[in-house]
Amino acid sequence: MTYIHETADWPAFRWSADKLAARLAQVRHKQGRLLGRMESLGFDLRAEASLQTLTEDVVKSSEIEGEMLDRKQVRSSLARRLGIDIGALTPAERNVEGVVDMTLDATQAYDQPITAERLFGWHAALFPTGRSGMLKIVVGGWRTDQSGAMQVVSGPVGREHVHFEAPAAKRLENEMSAFLDWLNAGQESDPVIKAAIAHLWFVTIHPFEDGNGRIARAIADLSLARSEQSEQRFYSMSAQIRKERSAYYDILEKTQRGTLDITGWLQWFLDCLDRAFDGAETIIENVLHKARFWKQHGTKPLNDRQRLMLNRLLDGFEGKLTSSKWAQIVKVSQATAARDIEDLIGQGILQKDAAGGRSTSYSLIA
Repeated sequence: MTYIHETADWPAFRWSADKLAARLAQVRHKQGRLLGRMESLGFDLRAEASLQTLTEDVVKSSEIEGEMLDRKQVRSSLARRLGIDIGALTPAERNVEGVVDMTLDATQAYDQPITAERLFGWHAALFPTGRSGMLKIVVGGWRTDQSGAMQVVSGPVGREHVHFEAPAAKRLENEMSAFLDWLNAGQESDPVIKAAIAHLWFVTIHPFEDGNGRIARAIADLSLARSEQSEQRFYSMSAQIRKERSAYYDILEKTQRGTLDITGWLQWFLDCLDRAFDGAETIIENVLHKARFWKQHGTKPLNDRQRLMLNRLLDGFEGKLTSSKWAQIVKVSQATAARDIEDLIGQGILQKDAAGGRSTSYSLIA
């Protein structure tokens, strides 16, 4: 089996501009319309939309790799760094802070060059303990030959299926030097196409022992931010890839086992990005719904506990809201929680849900 990085003319990627023209035009049109719509929302709503998008991006990029992050910790960490007031902040664990650090550096400093040192910093942030699970890994540096060939493998022991084998460690200095020179050079093709190529090129080199997928997606996000000249994010490519994870891995494997004609990969990337723009509509509607809610209820006599819990519900509360959860989250007695809830019912903000179990639950009145 020959992989694309083993071909004589690697990395001279080629593609059919004619086959991409219509897709690229549609994606660029949607991208422009989305940015224009967000611009019309005003500063506060744009900041809330960006916070929701970045939260989704961090959570879903990790989820693609099988790591489940606490959404509340991610949102709190992002809000603190972005200076957005969301009320009480949930303390974040080191691994959450690390992913947030990388994501914000990629998107907020999109106009700064990507260097080996910058990538080492991202990698160290992803693995603050120097381990991937129980395994000690090289952190903040390219992988070495010590751990053997870098392979992407699935299946049980004894019946493994090798999806891909990356370049040998001895090639990494030259491979990454060529990649970074290209990435930081002026635009020779459309910036969205460059984002797609950067994603594929980096994940094919696979320069780290772990974390390559998340860093590849961060590089693509940085490239997309460059295409928009904006540090605010209003759509999540990682969230869309998570929905299409099986197809994502299939097209990567097919491309890495093929020729240097990457038209198929670029078509898939553009289509996925197109669907990510559609997904942004959900975030926009959530932000507008929250704004309408507070316009209607913001002047009502609400205490800080009630405002905190209402924002939790508006941001997507996990599970059903009960008086016990209320008491636990805001750290009050059951009796105080019950009074807070009854007051909101009396003001026409909350309603009792239909009986469905041992505990009474509550929801916002639409």
